[in-house]
Amino acid sequence: MNENSAENRGLSVVRLAWPMFVQQLLSMFLGYVDTIMVSHYSDNAVGALGNANQIIGFLLLAFCVISSASGVIISQYLGAGKSSSEMNQIYSLSVAFNVFISLFISLILTFFSRQLLAVIKVPDVMIDDAVSYMKIVSLFLFANAAVGICSQIFNCNGRTFFGMIVMFVMNILNIAGNYMFLYGPLKRLNMGIAGVAASTSASHIIGLILCLIFFYKIIGGRFSLKHFIPFPKSLLFKMIKLGIPAAGESFSYTGSVTVIAVFVNMLGPDSVTAKAYCTILTGFSTVFSNSIANAVSIITGHAVGAGRYEYAYKKVMKCLLWAMIITIGVAGINWIISPYTLSLFTENASIIKIGSGVMLVALFLEIGRVTNYVVIRSMRAAGDILFPVILGIASMWGISIGASWFFGIFCGFGLAGVWMGMAADEIFRAVVVFIRWQKGSWKNRRVV
Repeated sequence: MNENSAENRGLSVVRLAWPMFVQQLLSMFLGYVDTIMVSHYSDNAVGALGNANQIIGFLLLAFCVISSASGVIISQYLGAGKSSSEMNQIYSLSVAFNVFISLFISLILTFFSRQLLAVIKVPDVMIDDAVSYMKIVSLFLFANAAVGICSQIFNCNGRTFFGMIVMFVMNILNIAGNYMFLYGPLKRLNMGIAGVAASTSASHIIGLILCLIFFYKIIGGRFSLKHFIPFPKSLLFKMIKLGIPAAGESFSYTGSVTVIAVFVNMLGPDSVTAKAYCTILTGFSTVFSNSIANAVSIITGHAVGAGRYEYAYKKVMKCLLWAMIITIGVAGINWIISPYTLSLFTENASIIKIGSGVMLVALFLEIGRVTNYVVIRSMRAAGDILFPVILGIASMWGISIGASWFFGIFCGFGLAGVWMGMAADEIFRAVVVFIRWQKGSWKNRRVV
């Protein structure tokens, strides 16, 4: 057992998961506060911000190529006890490639923002604000790219606490900056959405500075140009080979969710509103299962890198059991109290009735989703990349979309029927990947 093994590095699921849980919970909460703050300034501003971020978010999926691959490689290389020089080369290449991608995306947003907004039919009253926001934010996307990779580095080294600190500081600074530009002393500049963009960009720059400090002081890593001489082509190709399937799955998921949103829109405004509220409520159980899945995938990567497959297998099965128990508990409570929690958002009895039905179906959806989160991310960490991607794309477009239309529109079950379709997709994939994990087909696919 080398000194970089999960045990010797003091890695445990709880220690890794709780900072990621807090980080995601805070990001959700502060994101809602951010939206409310902008909504009090202008309803059109919220629409402009939402449309701009929809395009930016879609383009930023390109970061998934290297970000997801670097997580797999870093974990396995640490588990295999690779030297600090080899690790620094991976760190340097990951950051450099993502920054390069960010510069390309920045050019697209700078010169074609208005055309992109026109494609998604942004109203004329919002388009100027959206263009202003996109052009300012695009100038500092390199910071966003670098922060994402640094967070992966912290997580894979078992330092999830520092990733939590960075994201917390960034969110607080963003909210404070928005207040200063929209309501505070900088209001006199009359920058509006441009001020919000400046606040977002400044928070990313501060986040990058914090990441660099933690990287050098806590991780003990070094970014250097010497790691590119000679250029590590084989390592880059390995990253791209691992990363493209994951990025493709993210694009596919975004597309399938967009199609399902069309079905929801067909059901009428009450269903659309109920969907928004139910998404917020189900987010709490999703945050928990997400955190557990990320934590156990880090440990799996270390274990597979060290060749300890049996340890990885047992760890995933144990964590899946506990994640299942807690997630079902949270989803069950969510359903029971949903008439009361939904009434916090609205007094519309129709929306509350629709939402309560959805929360019952969500109980079954979460059973499948927590299994997929834990097992699929562990499979990826082990190097078994392609199978879950092919399965995911086929199931999303074949089952999720098809069953959502069948139950929600054709059978007339409404929003609950749409959720049934999504639950069918999650449960089908969960059964398949669980069997694959049991059979051990993911073994001997490590990338070290």
